[in-house]
Amino acid sequence: MLSTIEIICWISFFGAIYSYFLYPIVLLGLPKRQVRETEDMLQSTSQPFITFIITAFNEEQNIKEKIENTLEINFPETQREILVASDGSTDATNDIVRAFANNNVKLIEVQERKGKENAQLAAIQQAKGELLVFSDVATRIPQDALDHIVKAFNDPQIGAISSEDRFLTQDGKVAGEGAYVKYEMWLRRLEGKVNSLVGLSGSFFACRKEICKRWDINVPSDFNTALNSVECGFVAVSDANVLGFYPNLKDEKKEYARKIRTVIRGMAAIASKPKVLNPFQMGIFSFQVWSHKIMRWLVPWFLLVLLVSNVVCLDAHWIYLVLLLAQLSFYSLAFFGWTSASLRNIFLFKIPFFFMQVNIAIWQASLMFIAGKRITKWEPSKR
Repeated sequence: MLSTIEIICWISFFGAIYSYFLYPIVLLGLPKRQVRETEDMLQSTSQPFITFIITAFNEEQNIKEKIENTLEINFPETQREILVASDGSTDATNDIVRAFANNNVKLIEVQERKGKENAQLAAIQQAKGELLVFSDVATRIPQDALDHIVKAFNDPQIGAISSEDRFLTQDGKVAGEGAYVKYEMWLRRLEGKVNSLVGLSGSFFACRKEICKRWDINVPSDFNTALNSVECGFVAVSDANVLGFYPNLKDEKKEYARKIRTVIRGMAAIASKPKVLNPFQMGIFSFQVWSHKIMRWLVPWFLLVLLVSNVVCLDAHWIYLVLLLAQLSFYSLAFFGWTSASLRNIFLFKIPFFFMQVNIAIWQASLMFIAGKRITKWEPSKR
């Protein structure tokens, strides 16, 4: 018979590994969503009208290259428009965008800076397209991206499509995919096969315009679009053929700060949409939110309770000594990775370091959120 402290120890252990390891196993065992394509869509040769929405804030250094990249995408000019939503930019961004007016590029100038989602809403209200493609300035889009997006929307169940992330080194080459990025992209594909993603890639995604009728400027658009898709009877999926390329952050400290911002905004989104946690209202989508979001945000606390309870349980059984040594070894690898940039390039140190960095960021963000910290204004990370 396990004592109370032993039960706490094992609950903490399974809580710590659930989101990363057990949840994917559950998804693998669940029935998969059937892909449907209607005959009229399969036989149609007409192209839908598409609106690109690019959100920018003080991007005078990069906006020209971004617009040129978007104009190079293979798609009939008569079937697309480009809207640049400038979120209160104070530099030369707006003037640069106006110079492309003859290329069917329109500036949506938002005078009062209220955040990315507010700027996107201003563009949505003027969009003519039946499909909307959202993209950040830093994201580079391949020329065939729209072909894959249009093909994916042939499935009438799909309300939104997320790109898959690819990172670029400082010299412009495609970086080798890190283990975490590979894992996240794999998990997204699993979620989409079973039901729906709980969050899109905020830097590049597409959706049906009808979904945007429920746009909420106080909720991150990547989460809100996935939620709206489900509420409107659709699903959000990830497409391995739709790729978004963007540079790695030069400063690792900025990457840590970005993680904190992302978690705080995510927590605020759940707090403002508590129904997503109710399985009687949202069904399997609620299970996915609990598994992917809530349980992952609880990992730092599970780890802390696990370590303390493990120490208390040492005399109960030899397995607790093995468990404690495993924890201490993992944390030691993370510590050495933190102290040495060269060691962080070695897989054995990289994974523990990154895992601990993510969870320390979650821990800090949780405390900040509880203390009342909220992030509404958006400023893209400089890459």
